[in-house]
Amino acid sequence: MSIANMVGIVTGPENARSRDHRMLKRPEPARPDKPPAIVWLGFLAMCVGMFMAILDVQVVATSLPTIQSALGIDPDQMSWIQTAYLIAEVVAIPLTGLLTRLLSMRWLFVTAISLFVAASAGCAASSSFGELVAWRVLQGFSGGTLIPSVFSAVFILFPNERQALATTIAGVLAVLAPTVGPIVGGWLTETYSWHWLFLINILPGIASAILAARFLPRQAADWSELRHLDGLSLLLMAAALTSLELSLKEAPTSGWTSAYVLGLLAVCLISGGGFTARTLRRRRPIVDLGNFADRNFLVGSTLSFVLGIGLFGSVYLMPVFLAFVRGHDALEIGMTMLVTGIAQLVTAPVAVALEKRMDARLLSAAGFALFAVGVGMSAFQDPRSDYDAMFWPQIVRGVAIMFCLLPPTRLALGTLPADRIPDASGLFNLMRNLGGAIGIALIDTIIYTRSEPLGQTFWARLQAGDVEAAAFVGAPLPAISGHSGSFDAETTALLDPLVQTAASVQAINEAWMVVAILTGCALACVPFARRPAPG
Repeated sequence: MSIANMVGIVTGPENARSRDHRMLKRPEPARPDKPPAIVWLGFLAMCVGMFMAILDVQVVATSLPTIQSALGIDPDQMSWIQTAYLIAEVVAIPLTGLLTRLLSMRWLFVTAISLFVAASAGCAASSSFGELVAWRVLQGFSGGTLIPSVFSAVFILFPNERQALATTIAGVLAVLAPTVGPIVGGWLTETYSWHWLFLINILPGIASAILAARFLPRQAADWSELRHLDGLSLLLMAAALTSLELSLKEAPTSGWTSAYVLGLLAVCLISGGGFTARTLRRRRPIVDLGNFADRNFLVGSTLSFVLGIGLFGSVYLMPVFLAFVRGHDALEIGMTMLVTGIAQLVTAPVAVALEKRMDARLLSAAGFALFAVGVGMSAFQDPRSDYDAMFWPQIVRGVAIMFCLLPPTRLALGTLPADRIPDASGLFNLMRNLGGAIGIALIDTIIYTRSEPLGQTFWARLQAGDVEAAAFVGAPLPAISGHSGSFDAETTALLDPLVQTAASVQAINEAWMVVAILTGCALACVPFARRPAPG
């Protein structure tokens, strides 16, 4: 379950100034002329659509075996149900700025959520693997624009004093959806059928489309964007993102040095380099990479990248442990992970109040430091760890997440001109998904490559009579204490599954620790940001 994207940029001061000059010639997005309550209704409708798109990824992931069995899908092809969605999603995310200029924010959202609803209905009605994958591509592309659209709406629709609250609402829903996804997915598949994984999107999606069309501010579409569309840049970007997604998906199992993975990475580098060089020379690029010339946007995007590693990594590691080590089903996993979501909701009002009064750089540093501690607390699990052992690490991470999301969002987007925010929001959200993709690939690599040598280490320690190793593994202490040398066939058969499980747990612990260290590295970039105006 990988999420992979690509972005790169190096711009000189002269190029940045000329890009700024050209961008200022674009018409400013229309400010809302509706009463504040009406604008809030339109924004909340957008948040509902975003929530459903994020939730869809997680509920489908938890129920892939059910779908595989129902449609008779080959196990080797099962992952494509997710991969097809994710590739289409990452191609769509950076196009949010272009599509916003082309259609306007209002009609982009209405069109995207309508296509998402239609694709969800198509997925539910699918009777074959190919049909389902085709609908998932449309679902992923339409869903990919919803998240950056919502975060750009925060800074376009609301005055400065309301942006912190709007960001919190969007942020809570964005991070809550992956948390409640296993509960929703497990409950739907156990109570109804896999079709309802997609059917649940229809009514909320229709409602949000109607409300957004009615209450979001009206803006004129700019169809001239089509005349200036750089088709070659679009193809290069799609090739780079697709090849990176596929390489990150295959690398942990096939090996990072396999011919297939190296070939994909080469395609990614060549097409990505060509896209970057071509885009920086264009007067009207499909994605405005010049945003990275803004120091605060660069710092905020770096923090978003690191948050992706920690957020997606923790949401990935917990189900892996609970399912494969503890043997829990999707519903039980969801109930355990709900602790993080509750902590997020409780912390959200505090985060809003502090974000309005304190330096965003200080809050970002505190948030990432606390999140790194929460991730590191999970690096000491044993094969018997369960809800109780996971409770406090989840609380710490849940409290920290809002401070890792709100202040960096203000750093990245809060000081940019309104006409640059849609492009910037797409890049900002793309960086978070890129971090998640690389983080999950790194986690899988650690688990796949470290489990076997860790198992051999446990065998050596048990054969040497190491009581501490026996306690971790769960082996009978009398059989280990004072032992020296190889075990007989009966004892080996008894210990083998325990050692394999313990090795997997230790590999997962190492993955937690690596994610914690990487998350803590975010602190290094915070001092380079300028202080933005408080929310």
